[in-house]
Amino acid sequence: MTALILHGGAGARREVNYDAEAVHMRETVEAMKARLDAGASALDVAIETVVRLEDSGLYVAGRGASPNLAGAYELDASLMDGASRRAGAVAALQGFRNPILAARAVMETTPHVMLAGEGAALFAHDRGLEPIGDEAAWFTHAGQGDDNHPPGTLAHGTVGCCVLDAEGRLAAATSTAGVFGKAPGRVGDTPLIACGTWADDRAAVSCTGQGEYFIRTAAAAQVAWRVEAGQSLGEAGRAVIDQIGALGGDGGLIALDRTGAIADPFNSQGMKRAWLTTSGEVRVEVFGR
Repeated sequence: MTALILHGGAGARREVNYDAEAVHMRETVEAMKARLDAGASALDVAIETVVRLEDSGLYVAGRGASPNLAGAYELDASLMDGASRRAGAVAALQGFRNPILAARAVMETTPHVMLAGEGAALFAHDRGLEPIGDEAAWFTHAGQGDDNHPPGTLAHGTVGCCVLDAEGRLAAATSTAGVFGKAPGRVGDTPLIACGTWADDRAAVSCTGQGEYFIRTAAAAQVAWRVEAGQSLGEAGRAVIDQIGALGGDGGLIALDRTGAIADPFNSQGMKRAWLTTSGEVRVEVFGR
């Protein structure tokens, strides 16, 4: 039994056409279904999914990143392997193509969970990760149509993936450029394990939205802890998003449990997402379900 759910960010607006994103998300899920059918691990598939989303230039992560107020591109990413509770993250990484691969390298080659800023860039260089040459040619500034917030507020974009593999292992991965027009050095929930990303032996979670609110609620881990306490995955996810909304924040999350159940609550206009059910069905949605 395998299952997968990915997101291309909350904050979608009904007047914007997302046909290209929908096609890309479906193709990605179908490609990852083949990987899972071939026996790939949940962690590998979560990372490969996020690499595809980063490289597409269609979402506010990786190639689709937006710059901060100083014109610099500071990227964040994290991942977590539910079976081992190993995790890795990078924050405010500049100059490298796939922050999720840097996060994996942190997890696999250091005793740390997170590296940030210049230290993260030096680490990525030392590990031979692919740098970005010409930023003007590389970045596509995706997702500007998703900005449904007034100037000076936290308009956002993120990508993420949760996976259940044939061995019953769960994993989650998340990547972002952060909110539009962010202050230099700002770090949101995405690289923070328990806030933007979580996986254990019960549930995997990836969040998207105004990260400051997801930090204040430990949103990703809270979903899993609620499941451990006896709530269904759907109940747990909705309770967390309602809590964020009550604080004044918006966004959404995707979650997957060890039975293959999927949850995708959000309180923004829409959230780009696609999923693979345990029966092998592939679905794509931006607004409804």
